[in-house]
Amino acid sequence: MTYLIALFCVLGLAAGQILFKLSALAMNRAGTVVDQSAMIFFLTALVLYGVTTIGWVWVLQKAELGKIYPLMALAFVVVPLASHLLLGERFQPQYFIGIVLIMTGIIVSAGA
Repeated sequence: MTYLIALFCVLGLAAGQILFKLSALAMNRAGTVVDQSAMIFFLTALVLYGVTTIGWVWVLQKAELGKIYPLMALAFVVVPLASHLLLGERFQPQYFIGIVLIMTGIIVSAGA
C-alpha cells in the first residue's frame, strides 16, 4: 500500500509539471501572467503539489526514505512521455537510452 501511495505521489507531481507547462503556455498566448485560464492551470498544479506533498509525508512515515525515494526517478520518465503525448513535444532518440538507464537504476535500487 505504501508503494502504491508513493507511485500516486510521483504521478501527481508529474501531472503538476504538465499543468505548470499548460499555465506557461496560456500565459504566453495571453501575453500576460494575469490570464484566467493560466491561473486555473497554475492553481490546480499548486493544489495538486500540496496534496501530493501530504501523501509523500504519509509515505515517509511508513517507509525508509532511502528505499522509497528511487521511485521519484519515475518522474523523469513520466513527465517527458506525458509532454510528448499531451503537448506534442518531441525528444531525441537518446532519450530512450536515458529511460532504460533510469528504469534499470530504479530496479537495481528497489532490489537492494
